[in-house]
Amino acid sequence: MENIYMSRGASKVVNVCAKIQPGEQVLIVTELSRMSIAQALATEVYRVGAEPAICIMEPRKQDSEEPPKEIAAAMKASDAFLSVVGKSITHTHAVKEAIAAGSRGLVLTHFTEEMMMHGGIEGDFEQAKRVCTAMAEGMAGAEKIVLTSPSGTHLEYSAKGRRGNKLYCMVEPGQFSTLPTVEANVSPLEGTANGVIVADGSIPYIGIGVLEEPVTLKVENGRIVDISGGRQAKMLADNLASKNDPNVYNIAEHGVGLNPKCHFCGFMLEDEGVFGTCHIGIGTSITLGGTVKAACHYDVIMKDGTIVADGKTLMKDGVPQV
Repeated sequence: MENIYMSRGASKVVNVCAKIQPGEQVLIVTELSRMSIAQALATEVYRVGAEPAICIMEPRKQDSEEPPKEIAAAMKASDAFLSVVGKSITHTHAVKEAIAAGSRGLVLTHFTEEMMMHGGIEGDFEQAKRVCTAMAEGMAGAEKIVLTSPSGTHLEYSAKGRRGNKLYCMVEPGQFSTLPTVEANVSPLEGTANGVIVADGSIPYIGIGVLEEPVTLKVENGRIVDISGGRQAKMLADNLASKNDPNVYNIAEHGVGLNPKCHFCGFMLEDEGVFGTCHIGIGTSITLGGTVKAACHYDVIMKDGTIVADGKTLMKDGVPQV
């Protein structure tokens, strides 16, 4: 029965988001625990006249861990790839190289059968495209961006020379997008971020999820130097320390959630898309326009952000001004 209920979501992923055409070779990367979703997508790929191939890999131990080299090669050779996995492969060389080779990809990390039926996947991605594009263009190349929030965030950084990324769940060759989050983001210039981040929404990784109380991160010269708060803050601090990799403290991304259908539930790509939120990505930045490869990439999410780029207000208290 689940495949029947997921069919509408599968049709949207294949036809609206990936724009799969007859005769194309479509790779679906998945794990045994998510085979029902992979099969629903493969059924729709086959229905439109394309050829689906499902590759099952052992679950990655942590986010940003590379997939097996055989799967990376298949991604690069595909016309399109769909990643339905538990640990994110978004911030990997495999994705970066597949896109550079002309494939197009959609990343469905942490996806559940419920998410294939309800929530962010019900968003109007075509309508979201305009504001997402305008937000990305406003952040791109700005010499000074200031992010504040009612919870106490005040972060300043430079995006000089950096592209703005627009992820509105629809892709063309040479592009990838996450799903169902709609977001605009930019990778801050390494070493330029300073201030305080106060996450009061979610940290949808390593079992933290929706926040019980704020988590505060102090930032100096592009790196996190202190993490404070309660139980969930300690979970984040301990996990980062366990990586034994100084790059996990890098300020990698400033993202803006722009999907009105997303809601906080503790799953990464649903939480990041909540309309009017901002998230700061830490760790790896190589797929976003940055230069850092780290042992992980985590996002910390805050509500009702205000963004000012080179004196122009792009968002005020969670409401886009573009």
